[in-house]
Amino acid sequence: MNTKRMKELGEKRSVIRELFEYGTKRKAEIGAENVFDFSLGNPSVPAPKEFTEELCKILEKENPAFLHGYTSAPGDLSARTAIAADLNERFGTAFGPEHLYLTCGAAASLTISLSALVNEGEEVVIFAPFFPEYTVFIETAGGKPVAVPCEWPDFQINFEKLEAALSEKTAAVIINSPNNPSGAVFSEESIAKLGKVLLRAEEKFGRKIYLISDEPYRELIYDEEKYPFVTKYYKDAVICYSWSKSLSLPGERIGYILVSPENEEWKNLYSGICGAGRALGFVCAPALFQHIIPKCVKMTSDISVYKQNRDLLYNALTKMGFEAVYPKGAFYLFVKSPEPDANAFCEKAKKYELLIVPSDDFGIPGFARVSYCVSSEQIERSLPSFKKLAEEYSL
Repeated sequence: MNTKRMKELGEKRSVIRELFEYGTKRKAEIGAENVFDFSLGNPSVPAPKEFTEELCKILEKENPAFLHGYTSAPGDLSARTAIAADLNERFGTAFGPEHLYLTCGAAASLTISLSALVNEGEEVVIFAPFFPEYTVFIETAGGKPVAVPCEWPDFQINFEKLEAALSEKTAAVIINSPNNPSGAVFSEESIAKLGKVLLRAEEKFGRKIYLISDEPYRELIYDEEKYPFVTKYYKDAVICYSWSKSLSLPGERIGYILVSPENEEWKNLYSGICGAGRALGFVCAPALFQHIIPKCVKMTSDISVYKQNRDLLYNALTKMGFEAVYPKGAFYLFVKSPEPDANAFCEKAKKYELLIVPSDDFGIPGFARVSYCVSSEQIERSLPSFKKLAEEYSL
């Protein structure tokens, strides 16, 4: 273990968590109603009523030793069977329970997958802007993150820069669509082209290059945008999923890894996933939520609230003169900083009790992330403060 690195990680929180902690302190000082906290991607929409009802039923009906006991290491068979059936129905795939490994949320899915796929010194391509913890996860697995900036203003893949970044050291490419922090959704055209580019790279470099698709926001897509399921476009794919956002269960830490059976070596890959889960201590995801999965696999929270918030915030801020990426999914607005230094911009926002996250740790300068997974009422009350911030820059 690199104890020095672990100590440094423990002493310095992510920029998102730092801002969240600042907000908690500030709310205690001046009242929560006076602080407009857009820092954390913490769903404000409750889990569906039907989910809560099913949870109460299972708690009343089932033997606690069953509910709270260990499941099999890769996850309860009935849960994995239900997930596979739902995916097959929705996306026209042919998955079985043997292709799924249940995890403690998407972070565990990513760390397990990277541990299984990346050898010491190999590279993992990530598209900027990206979730900041990607670099932590990759480096902990012994890999080296290689950032490729996306196109402005739609944040689709820049294929020229991607092809320049791929090499004989590339073990994997991570995509996150809908994207945190931009809200961009990779188009079907982009995913199809990505599959072809990676296939050519595999042939060129004579090695597997895995596509890891990080999908906690998969259900949060607006405006009837189509979601291209990546295993249909590239066979060497691994899906990392979580119900944190779609069911508003971030604190319950339940998700899965899906290994594509189109990969001719999928059994070896699945064994590697199981081995990595064992080595990292991630066997047996939270049992109670494994047992509820067959009842809730088709449910989502009321995501129309997020669409309403997106429209309210995007329209208001662009009318004030701010530039922003139009988010087709997730629940983040990525606002272009009116000055080159996004950190300075976000510090000025604090004067008006606006807590927004500077973009540098997302791998791209000059933007701020605004999490609109808050109440619509908070957004309405924050708009005069955003107006004052815009006026400070004479927008």
